[in-house]
Amino acid sequence: MVYAHGKVKEEITIPPYEGRSTLLKPGEELVIIDVDGKQVGDFVCFNRNDSSEFVSPVHMRASLSSIRLKVGDPLYSNKRRPLMTFAEDTVGKHDFFFPACDYYRYKVDFGSEDHPNCHDNLKEALEAYGLGNKPVPDPINLFMNNVLDETGDYELSEPLSNPGDYVRLQALEEVVIACSTCSQDMEPVNGWKVTSLKMQIIEAD
Repeated sequence: MVYAHGKVKEEITIPPYEGRSTLLKPGEELVIIDVDGKQVGDFVCFNRNDSSEFVSPVHMRASLSSIRLKVGDPLYSNKRRPLMTFAEDTVGKHDFFFPACDYYRYKVDFGSEDHPNCHDNLKEALEAYGLGNKPVPDPINLFMNNVLDETGDYELSEPLSNPGDYVRLQALEEVVIACSTCSQDMEPVNGWKVTSLKMQIIEAD
């Protein structure tokens, strides 16, 4: 199934507990599909021609004056430039506040020494484009459903995404992106289990 107008250039399945990366040229679109529903995808993006520039959630929060990701929003970099545009969304609830889970998250909070984690998944996926030695930026957590209460505290809830729900992003620059199926199976972040995501790259008009 094609989730956007245009020709599918590439289709990539991201298995549970893993990450994948790809390159997009200006005007190409990236569709990230929640295959089975309730699966978060940790997403990062680098400027292909300047690896010191990457999509930065903290700069996005400042530039958008919001912690809510909406259709039409630019994905701003640490140099306060838009690298992609958030073009379509069938869910309406995502997060760009929380960092990627990492080794220390599972060791400190859950007593697990060898649990897969998004930080390492993303780092490994980025190696295909020579970026494995770069610090992994904080991600945009697609489909993640955290609820801010009246006191300003967060509660993590199951995603609102159903099977086949998706987001579509358009590249404004030549970018390398990576996405990991969130590895959290000890909280309701992914509905208590980890499933696959799918990426489609749509050719530019």
